[in-house]
Amino acid sequence: MTLNKKHNLTGWAFLTPATIMIAVMSFLPMIQAFILSLQKGKGTDLTFTGFGNYVRMFQDSVFRQSIINTFVYLIIQVPIMLILALILASMLNNKNLRGKGIFRTAIFLPCATSLVSYAIIFRSLFAVDGFVNTILIKLGILNTGYNFLGHATSAKIIIIIALVWRWTGYNMVFYLSGLQNIEYSVYEAAKIDGANPMQTFFKITVPLLKPTILLTAIMSTNGTLQLFDESVNLTAGGPANSTITMSHYIYNVSFKYVPNFGYAAAMSFLIFILVAVLAFIQMKVGDKRD
Repeated sequence: MTLNKKHNLTGWAFLTPATIMIAVMSFLPMIQAFILSLQKGKGTDLTFTGFGNYVRMFQDSVFRQSIINTFVYLIIQVPIMLILALILASMLNNKNLRGKGIFRTAIFLPCATSLVSYAIIFRSLFAVDGFVNTILIKLGILNTGYNFLGHATSAKIIIIIALVWRWTGYNMVFYLSGLQNIEYSVYEAAKIDGANPMQTFFKITVPLLKPTILLTAIMSTNGTLQLFDESVNLTAGGPANSTITMSHYIYNVSFKYVPNFGYAAAMSFLIFILVAVLAFIQMKVGDKRD
């Protein structure tokens, strides 16, 4: 056996276990889920229905509402969160800033907080007799407590605030990591050339962080399309399903209402296609490499 063949065999020996694991743990469930999405029935009593579940999805007003809600969260929350994370990372990358370790830890901590704990805190803050209403009444802005979680618009705003609060620090860590790979001499040269902080940010920081920004945008889009915890724990999808997300509705169809796994699998497949399409668009728009 030639040395080249030995190298090839060694490579395949390392790759084969991981390839089998990915095929068994990821691709096989996808195929099973697609087959399941072509069936209808209650529980495990299923019969083949073709693409009936996919047709039903677009006639289901709750599912249409869940798609609208999810895209509202995606379009508003993701840009705000990423821009805020980028600004914070730039500020905390200043080598002359004192106590930056404390600031970095404080901003990242919400990400490490239990989902249930932070949902309880937000529910308490925005309750009718909660902290926010107390402050607004004392300032004379409100006469009585406002039910923030009982109205569709304010409930969505609170979910967006909660998402931004929780995930900004997580994305900031990626940007900080990217910033620390940029030589400080680049910034010093820009400063000598007369660049102001805004020009430095847009002409140096943003272009050099473009791969990291693309990565965080894809991860955040993926995560928001699968948003579940905030809808369940903060508003329970209410009032009247006005804040429910796609994943929350799939959970309800699978486990809360009469179990309909075929219909739930069809909705899950739509999320899978949306994630794939949006990731592809972001890659095409954001990655200009040959």
